[in-house]
Amino acid sequence: MTGGIASGKSTVSRYLKESGFPVIDADVIAREVMEPGEPAYLKVIECFGREILNKDRSIDRKTLGDIVFNDSKKLQQLNTLVQKEIFTEIMKKKSELSADEHKLIVLDIPLLYEAGYDKAVDEVMVVYVDYSTQLSRLKKRDQLTESAAVRRIEAQEPLKSKKDKADVVIDNSGTREQTKRQIDDWLTKNDYSSPL
Repeated sequence: MTGGIASGKSTVSRYLKESGFPVIDADVIAREVMEPGEPAYLKVIECFGREILNKDRSIDRKTLGDIVFNDSKKLQQLNTLVQKEIFTEIMKKKSELSADEHKLIVLDIPLLYEAGYDKAVDEVMVVYVDYSTQLSRLKKRDQLTESAAVRRIEAQEPLKSKKDKADVVIDNSGTREQTKRQIDDWLTKNDYSSPL
């Protein structure tokens, strides 16, 4: 499953989790691989300097985000530094869950297409909203100026492009109930009955 920043991917992910399906969250794994002592942590500090650290030596994700979302080369550098560790950890967790014979395992990956995960999954679900909805939700959610929000959206592959490549599209422009209904319909159609 993928989407764009502020497209509502977390809402869909949370609903699938609440329905009893295992969800592997790439953002959580990205945080884990950048914790003090992890190999990616040292690489990121070496590349971006100690000014990205909090007092407790953890990486200040907001400061790092401000740097990389203002410079596409720096964003590419960061992705190159951490993608291998993230991919390895996601595949390890997926393999462990597959051994338990789950009918459905959800990989929640913001950069799914950009990092080539579409080749490692059976089907891709895209959580979609139109650009103006995405922009207004992002500005409100993260308290960003219009230009800062636009930079963050444009740092990712356009949502319309992801939608065009998807096997399944969940339109998250409406209410939560409408979004949940689309997910339930998809689960029923594919005989993924809730394990709960």
